[in-house]
Amino acid sequence: MTTDLVYSIDSGEEIQHAARELRETAHRVVADPQQTIEILDRWGTSLDSSQIPEVLGMPFLRLWLRRSTLEALFTRELGEEALHSKWRQEGRSRLRPFPLGVIGHWPAGNIEIQPILSMTCSLLGGNSCLVRVPAALVGITRIAVEKLAEADGNQILMPRIFMASFHHSRRDIHEAMARAVDGAMIWGDADSVSQVRALPFPHWARVLVFGPRYSVAAMDAQTWGAHEVRSLWCQRIARDVWQFDQKACSSPQVLFLERGEGELADFMKELKQAFEAENRAHPRQQVEPALASAICQARASWLLSNCGNTAYFPASPDWTILQGTGIDIPKATQGRTLTVLVVDDLFDLIAGFDGTIQTIGVAICDQRKEDALAQAAGHRGVDRIVKIGQMHVFGSPWDGTDLVRPLVRLVRQVRSSEENREHQNGRCATLSRSIGS
Repeated sequence: MTTDLVYSIDSGEEIQHAARELRETAHRVVADPQQTIEILDRWGTSLDSSQIPEVLGMPFLRLWLRRSTLEALFTRELGEEALHSKWRQEGRSRLRPFPLGVIGHWPAGNIEIQPILSMTCSLLGGNSCLVRVPAALVGITRIAVEKLAEADGNQILMPRIFMASFHHSRRDIHEAMARAVDGAMIWGDADSVSQVRALPFPHWARVLVFGPRYSVAAMDAQTWGAHEVRSLWCQRIARDVWQFDQKACSSPQVLFLERGEGELADFMKELKQAFEAENRAHPRQQVEPALASAICQARASWLLSNCGNTAYFPASPDWTILQGTGIDIPKATQGRTLTVLVVDDLFDLIAGFDGTIQTIGVAICDQRKEDALAQAAGHRGVDRIVKIGQMHVFGSPWDGTDLVRPLVRLVRQVRSSEENREHQNGRCATLSRSIGS
């Protein structure tokens, strides 16, 4: 191992040694929730774009680490009493969360901030974190953790964190890491998730899985046809497309427009302008050859497959809008490629969902219609129905589950003194009756 903040691991013994140290640290020092949130808040403030490279998702990470965001999440999942390290009374017993222990994190390699995002969930629960950092993310993760070390001047959180880097093919190290943890957060595509889930975790370990999902957006005819508001909605959908470069599960890959009387050409013109404006504000710095090839192929195949299809794009692979009709969801190209499909009825779209849709971003004029659509989507496996423009707001619950509560144990205490007091009260009552008689 090196003295770096992201350690290069070459054996299972190294990772198990790190886990033992993390567990001993957690037993020695109790992490106070408010203290943890205060440090994370300072950390988020320090992640200023003028001091660190601006990567996809970094603006979002700064918002996520705000005290107001973390306190609201913690309180919703564990209660106000837990935020202040107090027991919550429940009848004659009381409850309080305690950490599981060491949580292993297997983040996906395509989202730069995910090792950090995943780690904060277990830190909020008072746990220690054993984080595997994918090779492509070592650089930015190291810079971010250096900022955390500065924010954590009293070394409250840093001793609870071990960032490990090792080749994805080293199954022996993956297995050693799995054996050493009390819980896990697993992110990634289907193959990656399946491989990690098959590792020899202890029988008591709690495993949270955030596998591959797909997200879409939908607008009713009244909304996209109203010229006074559609420009704003176009800006919002463009913003959702640009964040994370459509790599996140919450990224919209398709925008469904309910057929109506509005001029589709006018809407598409404003959507194109919104994409151009977003591209000027956040231009692509580089594009991998494989992605550029996929984008060019998607453009060509879309136009060749149906003479009724239309496409809007610049000469470069910066962004792409593919326009057509139908409820069939195409394979995602990503890379700021949005497919716009006109459908007769949004409810026909929902009826075809099979549980793979994570988020629907909506813009619907009629509240009753939106509520009915949310009800139908919930039954079809959708976990988040949110306003277009807020599809990436990472909050609890996520993928239908809490983020912190599964990583703690809710301990119940029933005081023995309560029973003694009842017996004493009973004897006093009996004595009083005897004296009275």
